[in-house]
Amino acid sequence: MRVILKEKHLIVAPESADDELELAVWKDGREGHVLHLGLAGTGLALLDLGRREVVCREPINVTSRSPAPLDLLSNFAATPFELDGVTYASVESFWQGLKFATRRERMAVAEMAGPRARKEGEKVGYGATVTYAGEEIPVGTWGHWQLMERATAAKMAQNEPAREALLATAPRPLTHRVRRDSKTIPGVVMADIWMRLRARLLATVEPEPDEE
Repeated sequence: MRVILKEKHLIVAPESADDELELAVWKDGREGHVLHLGLAGTGLALLDLGRREVVCREPINVTSRSPAPLDLLSNFAATPFELDGVTYASVESFWQGLKFATRRERMAVAEMAGPRARKEGEKVGYGATVTYAGEEIPVGTWGHWQLMERATAAKMAQNEPAREALLATAPRPLTHRVRRDSKTIPGVVMADIWMRLRARLLATVEPEPDEE
C-alpha cells in the first residue's frame, strides 16, 4: 500500500492486485463512515466509528413525506389504535376529532384517514378549549399536548412496525419541520413527544446477550 499525506487528506492507494483486493474488502460497506485518528507509536491508527449521520447524531426530520418506514411515525400514517374505548384510524384522526363537540362527530372523524381527518378539522377550527373525558382543556397548552402524547403512545404500543421504526431512529435527535408549523402543537413539541416515547421504549428493551 502507498500512503499519501495532504493537508486535509490521508490517501491509501493499492500498489498490487493483492493490495487492491484487500483495500476493496476493507472499504466495503464503509462509505460515509467516520474514522477516529489515534496515535500508535510513531505511526497512527484509524478507528471506524460507524456511519456519519449516526456518529454525529444528525437530526432526522419526520413528516408524512418521509421515506418508509420512517413515515409510519407521522400522525397521518394509517396505524390504527384504540384509546379509551375508541378506535382511531391514525393519530391525526384522534387529534382532529378533539375539535368537534359531539361524540357522533368525533366517532366519524375517528374512522377517517389522516389527510381527510385534517381537512374535516380545518373546516371547524379550534375554540379556546377542547373537552376530553369530561375535562375542559385549554388549546395549545401542556394538557392539550398530553392528549397527543397519550394517543401517540397508544399507537406505538399497538403497532409493531411503527414502534420498530421509532426505535431504529435512536440515538439521533428527531425534528418535525413542515412548511406551515402548527400553532396548537408546534413541531418542536411533537418531536419531543416522539423522543420521549422512544426513550421509554428503549428502557424496556432487553439487551442482547453477550456472545461467548
